[in-house]
Amino acid sequence: MCITASGENPALLPEHSVPVNFDIYFAEKITITHMRAILFCVLLLFISPGMAAGAWQSLAPGMELGKFSANRPSRSGDSRITILRIDPNRWSLEFIGLSLDDGSSSRTARQWSKAHRLTAAINAGMFGTDYRTHIGYLRFRNHVNNDNVNAYQSVAAFDPRRDGLPRFRIFDLDEPGVSMQSILQDYASAVQNLRLIKRPGQNQWTQQEKTWSEAALGEDESGRILFIFCRSPYSMHDLNNELLQLDIGLVAAQHLEGGPQAQLYINTGEMEFAMSGSHGTSFSDNDDVSTAWPIPNVLGVRPRETETR
Repeated sequence: MCITASGENPALLPEHSVPVNFDIYFAEKITITHMRAILFCVLLLFISPGMAAGAWQSLAPGMELGKFSANRPSRSGDSRITILRIDPNRWSLEFIGLSLDDGSSSRTARQWSKAHRLTAAINAGMFGTDYRTHIGYLRFRNHVNNDNVNAYQSVAAFDPRRDGLPRFRIFDLDEPGVSMQSILQDYASAVQNLRLIKRPGQNQWTQQEKTWSEAALGEDESGRILFIFCRSPYSMHDLNNELLQLDIGLVAAQHLEGGPQAQLYINTGEMEFAMSGSHGTSFSDNDDVSTAWPIPNVLGVRPRETETR
């Protein structure tokens, strides 16, 4: 989604309008053989006894995959919500994007993961008309992609500067005593995005007619990272309610991306799993998009060299 900042009010969220390099887009198409392999893995996930609705499947130590059926059916698709649950004590959360990778072109989440050896990747958030700059403040360790703090009220922070702090936490900027400055005093990395759910589990969106495929970032009550993906279109009010009704301990969440550019990719070495959105832009408001679109920035995870602090 390529937009300019429009504040926290969900009603101001504009239509998705994205300049797409279709040479890159078509070049990304996965070979038939590879696509069959991915689809086979997806099929195994659906038929595995451990993957009944609401169950978690262990993919690696500290990483679990869950697929949940929404209570309220969507107007299209399977109405499934996919969540990758990640223990930040075992996995390092990292930002990867064009501002760190000079000379490269936008890539899909799968391509970013392959190029940087990430185990999993999801959108980092919405981006500007330069197809590079994150909408909202974004700092990853010593690298600053955007130093502008806008009106968005959710900040995901990681890389704590001292012992005793959670490795990952989603902050609300409208909470007393919380500011970007105070967050950066404690954390070396921070990503500001449009808020979906405020701590400790409050839906911040009023109902609206617009619906789209969604990629989101969440935190549960144990401080685990949640990569959230839903291809079936929902309004954010309804999707938030669905997430809060799941027995996953969700306490906070932020919007990352919607429509065909929303995507989630996982590759543990034994299993490869790719999902991309379809609904929700002027380009596509149906279920016809089957190939992931290139994006400029992702959040990804890789195993920590040291699993305990």
